[in-house]
Amino acid sequence: MREILKESKVIAVLGLSPEESKPSHKVAKFLQNQGYEILPIYPKGGDILEVKAFASLKEAFEAQDKAGVRIDILNVFRKSEMLPEIMREVLELQNPPLCVWVQLGLQNAQARKMLENTKIMYIENLCIKLEYERLFV
Repeated sequence: MREILKESKVIAVLGLSPEESKPSHKVAKFLQNQGYEILPIYPKGGDILEVKAFASLKEAFEAQDKAGVRIDILNVFRKSEMLPEIMREVLELQNPPLCVWVQLGLQNAQARKMLENTKIMYIENLCIKLEYERLFV
């Protein structure tokens, strides 16, 4: 975890809420303040944390591919039962992230197994903000 957090520059946040009181917003703002480039993925689009939000995972990754930017971490704030479908989408990406990080309280054995034999690191049921603070603050 230390290495992926240290080496990463771009974090896409799936389920990033525009509401400042939501955990996804607080975590993404914290990461942005640590110097990471945050890419919001929110179905309604708009701007979140002064960045254009992408409507879907596929749209975000395709746009970054065209721009020549690699998304290092996909941070997921979606319900546990949605994780297998999200992992299917991740596996279909031309340039998948180095790591899929599923937030604290979320886990799914099927989703974990789907990424088991790939080069994509899978972390679940841990808060990326808390782990960053534990490792670097």
